[in-house]
Amino acid sequence: MSKTKNSRRFGDNEAGAKLRMLKTSCQKLNLLAKLIRNKPVDKALNELTFSKKRIAKDVKKCLASAVANAENNHGLDVDELIISEAYVGKNLVMKRGRPRARGRFGKILKPFSQITIVVKQNEGVEGEV
Repeated sequence: MSKTKNSRRFGDNEAGAKLRMLKTSCQKLNLLAKLIRNKPVDKALNELTFSKKRIAKDVKKCLASAVANAENNHGLDVDELIISEAYVGKNLVMKRGRPRARGRFGKILKPFSQITIVVKQNEGVEGEV
C-alpha cells in the first residue's frame, strides 16, 4: 500500500516559490511585494534588479525560482507569465536585549519573514496588465 499523491497547491496554469528565513521585517518586505504584484515577470525582474533595497536581491531569486518552476515542472510559457500573488508572512523573531539604566532591560527584537510568489500564465487577454 502506498500513499496517495498530494494534490497541487496551485491551479493548472500556475506555479510558485516560497522563500523562508529572510532577515528583514514583514513591513519592509511587503513594500517589495506590492511593487511586483500583478505585473509581468520581465518587468518585475527589472524593477527588482534596479531597486535600492537590500532584500530585493533575495526577492529576485525567489521570483526566478517561481519562473523556473513554471517552465520546467508545469510547461508554462515564460513570456506570458504574470505575478498573480505575492504575499509576506512572519517567521521567527530572535529576542536580544541591552542593559539600560536603573537595572532595566531594553528588548531588541530581530524579526525574520518569508515571501511566497505565485506566477500565472496570462490567458492572452490584451490590455489587462
